[in-house]
Amino acid sequence: MLNACQELVQLIQKQGRKWQKAIQFERDARIRMERMCEEVASQSAKLEKRMHRASRKDQSAIKTSDIRNTNEDSLSSDSDEFHDAESAFRIPLQQHTSNDDNKSNIVDDDVSSYGDDDDESESEEREENLPVVIVKRSKNTGTANNIPSTTPTVKTTNNVQRTTTSKRKRRDRIPERPNYSINLWSIIKNCVGKDLSKIPIPVNFSEPLSMLQRITEELEYSSVLDAAAKTNNNWEQLAYVAAFTVSSYSTTATRINKPFNPLLGETFECDRTDDLGWRSMAEQVSHHPPAVATHSEGQGWTLYQEFTMGSKFRGQYLSITPLGYSHLIFKNTGNHFTWKKVTTLVNNIIVGKLWIDNVGEMDIINHTTKDTCKLKYFQYSYFSKDVPRKVTGVITDSNSQARWVLSGTWTEKIEGGPVESTSDHNTHSHHMETHNMKVLWQRKMPPAYMEKMYNFTELAIELNEDEPGVAPTDSRRRPDQRLMEEGRWDEANQEKLRVEEKQRQTRKIREVHGSGTDSYKPKWFIKQFDSMTNSDVHVFTNQYWESKLKQDWSRCDDIF
Repeated sequence: MLNACQELVQLIQKQGRKWQKAIQFERDARIRMERMCEEVASQSAKLEKRMHRASRKDQSAIKTSDIRNTNEDSLSSDSDEFHDAESAFRIPLQQHTSNDDNKSNIVDDDVSSYGDDDDESESEEREENLPVVIVKRSKNTGTANNIPSTTPTVKTTNNVQRTTTSKRKRRDRIPERPNYSINLWSIIKNCVGKDLSKIPIPVNFSEPLSMLQRITEELEYSSVLDAAAKTNNNWEQLAYVAAFTVSSYSTTATRINKPFNPLLGETFECDRTDDLGWRSMAEQVSHHPPAVATHSEGQGWTLYQEFTMGSKFRGQYLSITPLGYSHLIFKNTGNHFTWKKVTTLVNNIIVGKLWIDNVGEMDIINHTTKDTCKLKYFQYSYFSKDVPRKVTGVITDSNSQARWVLSGTWTEKIEGGPVESTSDHNTHSHHMETHNMKVLWQRKMPPAYMEKMYNFTELAIELNEDEPGVAPTDSRRRPDQRLMEEGRWDEANQEKLRVEEKQRQTRKIREVHGSGTDSYKPKWFIKQFDSMTNSDVHVFTNQYWESKLKQDWSRCDDIF
């Protein structure tokens, strides 16, 4: 019996060594395969660029220019690419929808056919069957905004950038991002099909800003809203609003790290009335599902929104679908606009360099005049002849008659102009001619050194700067986020686990006392039903600024 056991042990050891060799062989093969995939991805990116150059040479209707397309940096840093200025562009013009419906046609969060050739061809066929607006604009000589004279002359607004200086000296740098390597796939490989908002992720994949601050950062181009508030032309005002909605996506070309998920009851205030003319307040009003309520006041405008989202990991990409509505009201005209954000796709999760695309359609509705702006964010394609990150739009009145057209990219600028004349080419094509296209929004590129600081913009650098007098629940007070900004990532990860566990314990105590998460009441917002969008919205009570003036934070919970 003893001999038999010894023979069995020897046999197991022998077979174990064989299995170890087999496993090691498979590991080596997997590593070789990963390297091959990376090489193929790099070669595909280079081939894609060559195809774009070749396809542009064949377009006789489009003349070359020297405008640099900066969004190619998000795909590869091998070389820069230049795109042509379009003298004519096509806009799918769908049938006018009822304003009561007020639904934004966004990409389904559950789509599993993204990247499939058959589905792309079907989508192209559907677009070909839709009425198409072919917009032509006159070409004039001269230059504007340092654009070479080979491009059409455009009128630019003088207030799309900062025009005043803050009374306070604000910082222009933060510690550079440490070079800590970690395998993203090792974190999310078991998360396919799950809601990523419920999965703990180390700070290594984050940026030292909370979602509250990231939403506030959309006001970087608040001067576009200031320009909109100065016009009494409803269609021009809607054009500026559309340009502002596009500007909020400009940083996603280079910002691929996720912001911190706010804790329930976490707040963020940003008072820039002394230099930028606006102040904003945001609060995490729900945890499951995560929801943020914001309220901002500027020079003649008020912006508030309910931001919640659905996120799913689909293996090849991560789909982020915003679900809440944004509201914008102008004092001079009384116009009330609403819209929903489009879907964001994070690509190359497994292999290759991460890059972000924003796709879908956005309906911006003026509930006062019943005018509508339909924006289309074109999905990036290796084989498309269009300029990457392209956005087009058409503004129609209550009678579905086109009044303004918009064109540009969400990484560079948006131009717009009134429709001067229209003509029907056939049943599926309408020709519109417009002159005096002007720049409604143009991206301001951050200094080169900020690339090492999470690719932050000037405003993003300032958002997490320590501010005296803010609420104890303010994102600036969050310890794990502050440690990450200081480059102490190991401590930040430990602190992140601590504050999240504290939040879980607080929720358990609330449940024991018979008041679950659903019964949590925000401190600075009140939930109301909005008849315009047929949905709930959290409305700001204005009590925050009164409490700050008195420095009375007795209603704030201890969340950190």
